[in-house]
Amino acid sequence: MADVFVSYARADRDRVAPLVAAIVAKGWSVWWDPEITPGQEFDDQIDAEIDAAKAVMVVWTPTSVASRWVRGEAREAADRGILVPVRFDNARLPMDVRAIHTTDLDDWAGDPASPPAREFLHALGAMIARAPTRAVSAAPGATPESDKPGPLFSICVLPFTNMSGDSEQEYFSDGITEDVITDLSKVSALAIISRNSAFRYKGTHVDIPRVASELKVSHVLEGSVRKAGGRVRISAQLVDARTNNHIWAERYDRDTSDIFALQDEISEAIVKALRLTLLPKEKKAIERRGTDNAEAHNLYLMARQTHVTGQEADARSAEAIVRLCTRTVEIDPNYAQAWALMAIGHLQLRDARQGYADEGMMAAERALALDPDLAEAHAVKAQLLLSDGDAEAAAKEVAIAFKLNPESYEVNRSAGRLNYQLRRYEEAVGFFEKAAGLMEADLNSASMLVSAYTALGDEAGMRRAAELALQRAEKVLAHDQNNSMVAGYSAYALAALGQGERAKARMERALLIDPENFNMRYNFGCALCTYLADKDAALDMLAPVFACITESFLPYAKADPDLELLRDEPRFQAMIADAETRLAGEAGPPAA
Repeated sequence: MADVFVSYARADRDRVAPLVAAIVAKGWSVWWDPEITPGQEFDDQIDAEIDAAKAVMVVWTPTSVASRWVRGEAREAADRGILVPVRFDNARLPMDVRAIHTTDLDDWAGDPASPPAREFLHALGAMIARAPTRAVSAAPGATPESDKPGPLFSICVLPFTNMSGDSEQEYFSDGITEDVITDLSKVSALAIISRNSAFRYKGTHVDIPRVASELKVSHVLEGSVRKAGGRVRISAQLVDARTNNHIWAERYDRDTSDIFALQDEISEAIVKALRLTLLPKEKKAIERRGTDNAEAHNLYLMARQTHVTGQEADARSAEAIVRLCTRTVEIDPNYAQAWALMAIGHLQLRDARQGYADEGMMAAERALALDPDLAEAHAVKAQLLLSDGDAEAAAKEVAIAFKLNPESYEVNRSAGRLNYQLRRYEEAVGFFEKAAGLMEADLNSASMLVSAYTALGDEAGMRRAAELALQRAEKVLAHDQNNSMVAGYSAYALAALGQGERAKARMERALLIDPENFNMRYNFGCALCTYLADKDAALDMLAPVFACITESFLPYAKADPDLELLRDEPRFQAMIADAETRLAGEAGPPAA
């Protein structure tokens, strides 16, 4: 299987051949149709090669734009986040991929050293570098990765429909969906589509065959949840995507206190319907819950929904998470996941208010005492340690977290932050890309990508990230105009895209709504400095931040590449000096 899959129209072969040569010269393997094995089914090989590719380069021309095969391959690559498009003759791009930055190659003249060629080769290199690689060694006696049996079936668990007649119960139906995804993911014979990919279909009319085709799954699980008066009714059905026939369907009516047994029954029924057998360790893993208390679980689902739909450094959602988790652990003090989520809430409050988060570290430590293998607890502890300036200890926690669950959103975000602060921008980009892909509401990772790509000098990557951040922000602002944090992220993205007047208007509105949000004000200062080159405005924006900046955040600000334009400014140097003097005074005289 090749590193790069090249999608193009056959009529453009002569144009594509020099591109392939330039890619091969970089040391990457390439698949394009001259290499089709005689007699092999065309569609099967196409599917296999795209699935295995680390990057898909689509060559848009007026001819290929009209090809349903090329458009289909582009959509699949975009869904997987591995699309690198190039264009000739100013071809009019399909609507569903216009938001992805495309390199124009009309002037490349077959020269791999030309600026357009360097741009698309750099984009391919970054994409290939982010692709997961197989381990090259194994513990003595371990089965080599390539010899381990792969999953027999792939399943998309669609968001269960809330049938309670109360939109406030949405957290419960979403929570049940996520729990089912988590349970089924513990079965080695099943490959389960991620939450983020499945939840793209939430609130839409779902065509099962289309979903199966888009996500390349063999089965789709759909259902509904009705919760009222201490009772819960869950209906679920498993559909064979090849035939569109139900192979299993059931309806459950139970007390809400039986929710855990009900979830176990659903998972076991699906496994049985597929004629699989749960391994003892898999059955034990499914039945292992963070709590046996239905009320604590219900409150935790509320807090988790707030986290999933909220925004980084939004004090409102962070306060709600802390309150809900505090009540949860009062009911069940041994609920490790609730303690970890509480730590995340405290961390968000710390970022928003430039305060300390001793409560956050205590919550993270409590979670780890209860469950040392909880990846999210290690991840949030890493972020707290990093905020305290202990990068070495943070790196150890990130390594543990990543080993426990490399697919975790919190783990990838923590790894991204660590590498960014250590100025390892290439590595940071990979982790932030993964985090942004795992959580659709994640604006912070998209914004950090803007900064990381800028530090790398990758303007194409920067624009892609800024467009993603702006798209996500606008979606939230369409129904919540007073969300200051989202308005702040949109302002940063607008500045990166060169829309200075719109960016400044958004900044002004966000600060009127939330004038004490120093994390947001700091980000505005970075945007004004890096993308709008407005030194005076940046210094005015940052002055209140440095007046109360914490000891842990000051070294970060002093080294931030987004503030490079201010390094030699006397006013900026004075702000740093005043902050250092203030912090030294607050620390008090040295002990005798």
